[in-house]
Amino acid sequence: MVHFMFVPRVYPFIAIQLIYFVKAAVIQFKASTKKEDNLKKIVSYISKAAAKNATLCAFPEFMMFFTNSSQTSKQLASLAETINDTFVTTIAKAAKDNHIQVVGSFYEKSKKKDRVYDTSFVIDKSGKVISTYRKIHLYDALGFKESDKMISGSKIAKPVKTSIGKIGMMICYDLRFPEMSRSLAVAGSEVLIIPSAWVKGNMKEEHWITINKTRAIENGCYIIAPDQVGNIYCGRSLVVDPYGKILLDMKKKQGIGFVNIDLDIVKQTRKVLPLLKNRRTDVYPTLKA
Repeated sequence: MVHFMFVPRVYPFIAIQLIYFVKAAVIQFKASTKKEDNLKKIVSYISKAAAKNATLCAFPEFMMFFTNSSQTSKQLASLAETINDTFVTTIAKAAKDNHIQVVGSFYEKSKKKDRVYDTSFVIDKSGKVISTYRKIHLYDALGFKESDKMISGSKIAKPVKTSIGKIGMMICYDLRFPEMSRSLAVAGSEVLIIPSAWVKGNMKEEHWITINKTRAIENGCYIIAPDQVGNIYCGRSLVVDPYGKILLDMKKKQGIGFVNIDLDIVKQTRKVLPLLKNRRTDVYPTLKA
């Protein structure tokens, strides 16, 4: 939906302007271990987001099902699917039926025995999968080792055009590696969407909030970070604007949050705080260990 209005801005570089924005929906929920139950919830959320005139809805990592520590790599692999199987095709049909774009994730089968990809996807309003991204940074840290059950992707997906702007895809632990978000921003991303399942722990929520804000500020882009809540995850799904303002914090509640994405804010922020332009890529490689 397109809205036009005159309002004062809090930013120093905008006083009064005509605003063009589109609505995005962020889904935060607790995934169960049952794929079919989660899929029903996902389809319902898509319908509800569309009913509120959102043009895109974004879901968290591991939305397919919760994998507990006792589940073996073989068991996980047996439940994984391809992009053309029931899980994604059902979501694609819901996107088409509701005329809304969907960003989500699933456990994707791989050729490596007893290993799966952690894969995100973008579906357009016609129900077509227009982009996929396989998580490249596996969470082998702080007592976890995703590589025991997963295999990492080998490339960053190119930014793709959507109703809310040109989006770049990352997944959860990728947030901790600034090279990736910077690469996506340089490639043209105006919004970074980061499906996540951020594990609870000492200082983990502080890390989550700080890193999401930092990635937005340093790249002059929106961050949309839907997170799992419950089980071992901390919730706090976030949307941060290009100047570092938190527009949405879903705390610990399951449900849908809505935000307005205004690409003029991306343009204006990058104009007055030209971090991408002011980089010294001619100098950085000269530093050697």
